[in-house]
Amino acid sequence: MDARTPEKPPSRLKQRNEAKILSAAQSVFAALGYHGATIEKIAERASMSQPNLHNYFKTKSDLYAAVLEQTLSIWLDLIDDVNPKGDPETELRRYIAQKVELSRLHPDASRVFANEILQGAPVLKSHIKTRVRANVQLFSDAIASWVAAGKLRPVDPYHLIFMIWASTQHYADFLAQIKAIMDVPRFTKSHFEAAEQTISRTILYGILPETKAHG
Repeated sequence: MDARTPEKPPSRLKQRNEAKILSAAQSVFAALGYHGATIEKIAERASMSQPNLHNYFKTKSDLYAAVLEQTLSIWLDLIDDVNPKGDPETELRRYIAQKVELSRLHPDASRVFANEILQGAPVLKSHIKTRVRANVQLFSDAIASWVAAGKLRPVDPYHLIFMIWASTQHYADFLAQIKAIMDVPRFTKSHFEAAEQTISRTILYGILPETKAHG
């Protein structure tokens, strides 16, 4: 019999403080990059002392990994929600909408992730080769099954997924450029809705069977 005492679930205070620290770290890493960020700046952003912050995360690298893990888990959960037996238009439209909404609500998360990938994914490489690859393979298999059933036009599943990622995450990673070109002081919810509709229509009308795309 295993006599080990089960671990107690984290208290609400601990959960709140960890969430506050991760949010602060995400903002600082997004603005300054990993090397420019410091525990001092993150603690200041989280409105707590450095010793208190260290009670939750021992090092900057631990905190950086936790921020990336949080973003990765959210993104993979969205793929898990795709129903391979569902209607492809419904499933893909919802996935695109969710990805755009994440760019609206959590742009810093996308920017930190993008910077990590641009650096060669030193922290996430093992996750990408295992969890992400397996997760995306299931998504790819679903798309391939829709193609085989005649519910989508022939399309390379991987490149379709990459196209969705690129177009939706663009509205987080390149938001400063978008606002400058469109000459708007802020990108509102209606702007994001217009982006989502354009992305969905462009992608779906390109891969849905002709009768459905123009029906």
